[in-house]
Amino acid sequence: MQDEFRALRQTGTWVLVPRPSGTNIVSCKWIFKVKQRPPDGSIDKYKWPVVDVFVKSMLAMPSFTEFLIKKSICSNLLALKTLSFRAISFPIKDLGRLGYFLGIEATYNSGGMILSQHKYALDLLHRSHMENCNSISTPMSAIDKLAADIGTPLSDTDAFSYRSMVGGLQYLTLTRPDLSFAVNKVCQYLSKPTDIHWEAVKRILRYVRGTVTRGLLIRRSSSTVLSVFTDADWAGCADDRRSTSGFVVFLGPNLISWSARKQPTVSRSSTEAEYKALANGTAEVTWVQSVLKELGVPEPRPPVLWCDNLGATYLTANPVFHARTKHIEVDFHFVREKVALGALDVRFISSGDQVADAFTKPATKVMLQKLCCNLNLVAG
Repeated sequence: MQDEFRALRQTGTWVLVPRPSGTNIVSCKWIFKVKQRPPDGSIDKYKWPVVDVFVKSMLAMPSFTEFLIKKSICSNLLALKTLSFRAISFPIKDLGRLGYFLGIEATYNSGGMILSQHKYALDLLHRSHMENCNSISTPMSAIDKLAADIGTPLSDTDAFSYRSMVGGLQYLTLTRPDLSFAVNKVCQYLSKPTDIHWEAVKRILRYVRGTVTRGLLIRRSSSTVLSVFTDADWAGCADDRRSTSGFVVFLGPNLISWSARKQPTVSRSSTEAEYKALANGTAEVTWVQSVLKELGVPEPRPPVLWCDNLGATYLTANPVFHARTKHIEVDFHFVREKVALGALDVRFISSGDQVADAFTKPATKVMLQKLCCNLNLVAG
């Protein structure tokens, strides 16, 4: 208890002052509880955190939130040299190697660190009463198409369960990029889910059941080269004919960012859809560059962005519009500016080698096997 009290005094979170007359005082309590070790729940120690004051003291530190973000990124980028946080102006406790953080488990082997959500995935299966279900090899059918007007609307209770489970699956994609497209698809029917949509969610859970130990491998590497793969499925949505964009970002050999998302506007050509996807990937890698620069990580060369559409690739370097691209929104053309400045290198890649392909359409078993290999997804 004295250690907790001394730490709060050292951070200057509060000072003792005389009680003003005629005022009400908000009291504090010492809350005694058992601290458990995640993820197995075994007893770690008996401790007494100060609930009110402890939370306020963290929020009172201006750099605390920023520090957490930076340290989280650094924990996932073993490619970096060791970073020192000794200059932090508030006390920290060294808990040793990362083992469990916000539902994400870290295990280590000779190949590096594997980030997974094994326990979290099992909890999802338990919540949905599918812990003993039969597994399946793909998270979504490559033949049957989902749409808003198919199936029978769910009751209010079942609709709530649908939204809860989809939200849980969204969090699972933090370490499972192979789920990204399927989960994004079922997210599009949160407002009025039907029994067909619910069956699609159950199929994702059946896939999770068979791959519950899968995680993302992070390897040590001296390379800090950024590579981006972007792709789009033109007019793939049966409801509004919008396209789906996908991108993956690598730092050296390590996957650090990915996305599967429906585009906000309708594209009038495949070139436009691919160019919008390329712009999304450019925006993401620009943000990653700013983070790495702030952390002092050198950038040996401009990021390389790989696109499998020749029209979109040419458009990044050619300012002359033609009939298929003259209507593209101006804000997407910041890509051309970066290329002109030498800050981005856009190159063509064949569709067969496009890593982001499975982020824009339902994947077959063969596609998933190739995807897992390319994205460093392994069984933990």
